[in-house]
Amino acid sequence: MKTILVMVMKIVIDTNVLVSSLSRHSVYHWLITNLLNGKFNLYITNEILLEYEEILKAKYSPSVAHNFLIALKELPNVYFTQVYYQWQLLKDEDDNKFSDCYVAANAEYLLTHDSGFKILKSIPFPPINVVSLDEFKELIRL
Repeated sequence: MKTILVMVMKIVIDTNVLVSSLSRHSVYHWLITNLLNGKFNLYITNEILLEYEEILKAKYSPSVAHNFLIALKELPNVYFTQVYYQWQLLKDEDDNKFSDCYVAANAEYLLTHDSGFKILKSIPFPPINVVSLDEFKELIRL
């Protein structure tokens, strides 16, 4: 019998992308739907989770934030990542947690709408593949 190994894409999602894809009425809701259906693996850190919580509480409500984060923690394709090295690659120090998680997880894509992340495209090491949601959708052919 032949065993087939299926590799699932490893991603890190910036908070602005998460917020823009959460509502069922958003054109980007396909991201959350595909996350819930296990189409890719999401890598997060405690710092990222805290930022998700803070922004979701402000944008929606404490109960929406709480319920979404509980669901996120329960998904089998969401992995907590331990960051051992802080690269400090971005001017906005608060965004470094996403690039650090990307490197620690050996992720394939960092999804963001934040133009401050564009600098990562010009940094040769560590290589970080930054894409927008539209670019990611093309990559996974939805």
